[in-house]
Amino acid sequence: MKIVILGSGNGSNAHAILKSFSENLLGQAVVKGIFSDVENSGILKYAEKYGVLGEYICAGESAFLKESYENDWINKIKPLAPDIIVLAGFMRIIKGKFISEFNNIINLHPSLLPSFPGLNSIQQAYEKKVKITGCTVHWVNEKIDDGEIIAQAPVRIMKDDSLSLLTKKIHAAEHMILPSVIRGLSNGEIEFPR
Repeated sequence: MKIVILGSGNGSNAHAILKSFSENLLGQAVVKGIFSDVENSGILKYAEKYGVLGEYICAGESAFLKESYENDWINKIKPLAPDIIVLAGFMRIIKGKFISEFNNIINLHPSLLPSFPGLNSIQQAYEKKVKITGCTVHWVNEKIDDGEIIAQAPVRIMKDDSLSLLTKKIHAAEHMILPSVIRGLSNGEIEFPR
């Protein structure tokens, strides 16, 4: 199962995937490439560290991956023939053409969806004083953080947790759940959508 990872930030989730891959913990999954919309992002440094193709692709200033840039992304990714695209901290909203070109796309979101979709999810949960939050891996569709849920990992918010500590706890959960879902997809424990 060929994987392409898209990300925008420091790449801690990509690192969790690459580390699992290097330790033969991803089943039949192989990371074929990592692409980022941010030059010199941490995620590209992890690609280099693990000897995986890593490349910056311009995406413009909009939060959406606009059609004028969408073709560049499609043309760079398509030759790798990915079976699945993993959005790991990719801070762009992808739409119709990209989704129809690569129909097996998963996203990692730092809340227990459908609660707290969109931006600043950890902070929203913290400020609402919910007792349990967590992270979700879901299939990507046309709506933001709306696709079918594949897996969730709960994280308890303790009375003395700071926002910083809660963020670290959720990241730790993310680093376990995302490689686990990829392994499940690669060995058939988790089914691809029809």
